Amino acid sequence: MTMDTGARDVLAVMELLLTAEIFNRSEELGINDLHPRCREFFGAGSGGSTEVKRPLIVSEGVLKKVFNTPDAVCQAVRANPFVGYEEFGQRLSLPSLDPAAGWFLKKGGASRVEVNPVLAYYFEGKDGITVRYRDVLAKNPRFDDTKEYMEAKVSRLIGENEEMREARDLIIISAPNEVEFSVEKLVCTPRQEEIIRKIGVALEHRDFLQEHGIYEFGRLLFVGPPGTGKTSLALAMSRALHMPVLEVRLAMVTSQYLGETSKNIDRIFDLAKKLAPCILFIDEFDFVAKTRVSDDHGAMKRAVNMLLKNIDQISFVKNGVLLIGATNHPRILDEAAWRRFDEVVEFPLPDQAMRQAILEKVAAAIDCDCDFADLAARTDGFSGSDLRMMIKEAVMSALMEDRQRVDAADIEQGLLRVEERNVIRGVGY
Repeated sequence: MTMDTGARDVLAVMELLLTAEIFNRSEELGINDLHPRCREFFGAGSGGSTEVKRPLIVSEGVLKKVFNTPDAVCQAVRANPFVGYEEFGQRLSLPSLDPAAGWFLKKGGASRVEVNPVLAYYFEGKDGITVRYRDVLAKNPRFDDTKEYMEAKVSRLIGENEEMREARDLIIISAPNEVEFSVEKLVCTPRQEEIIRKIGVALEHRDFLQEHGIYEFGRLLFVGPPGTGKTSLALAMSRALHMPVLEVRLAMVTSQYLGETSKNIDRIFDLAKKLAPCILFIDEFDFVAKTRVSDDHGAMKRAVNMLLKNIDQISFVKNGVLLIGATNHPRILDEAAWRRFDEVVEFPLPDQAMRQAILEKVAAAIDCDCDFADLAARTDGFSGSDLRMMIKEAVMSALMEDRQRVDAADIEQGLLRVEERNVIRGVGY
């Protein structure tokens, strides 16, 4: 163990000690104030609970078990004049918080204050400290964004409720930190960026909107050709707004026992309200229109009417459910379906400037010899999905030749593969 590594390890243990002492003294701090590393060490959030039992305790046994902390580091921490040690239980503590905090800063702990909300809460306003608690808290990964929290919440809601269990089986639930898409990785139109900001403001001011009776808000219809980012943005909004997303495909909801379909729709909306605030994302919404104009079973038409009725009754302001419908075929939606939505957001095929921005983002982490401006000019009519597939195929072309650098020939291969795919898609068999 080098001196540098040893010093870092000692500083890490002192961070835990400071976090425990400050947290124990400050009842207003909660689980989202704890850095994920601290949550892991103190067992906060086990079983999906947001309650943190005080006092938080740091013991050598847990240090060795959770973080494999070497004996030499534990001895160095015990030797610190500001650290108390209790033989029974091998517990470490900070009898004098202020001197220990001063030592922590002098030894290089400032960078840890910048990412630990509990430390930022204590140090804000002190001499030489410019960090703000609220800024650090905003960047700290939230516990209620985790899969563990979401699964525990769903389990509690479902319990012994057979109807809720059936609803759960019909949807895909993703916690915000499970979603791989983020708004920063997408290239959005100004209108799409505006709707994200607007929903964020509404979420922050839901109480105000309720007080003033402004309920007709938060039912969005995403329209545009396949591959233009409708699903990607719906999922990315989950991360941006810290709300889980419930994905529904209407074709999956239709039971072979048609009489159950209306009940299934009711149950899905009930579950969404119980999991609120959340996003309820209904893909392939044109299924509604196809059903309404067909001569299908009467039970199916009743189910679609039940869906429209539920949409009428859902409100982001009242219920905390952001409803997003997505369709590739807006022309076939009738007026009854269309007027259910408060706002329509278009997802056009990207223009040349957007195509260049998409290519640059997709290839940002790839060693790539590519003229993005030229490539954007040559890919008129490509969707964002097509462009991502082109880069993926170019990367595979390079890897097939045992290279990690993508060259112009690989890009041509990727372009060819996408064009072939689009030709095949247009063939009627």
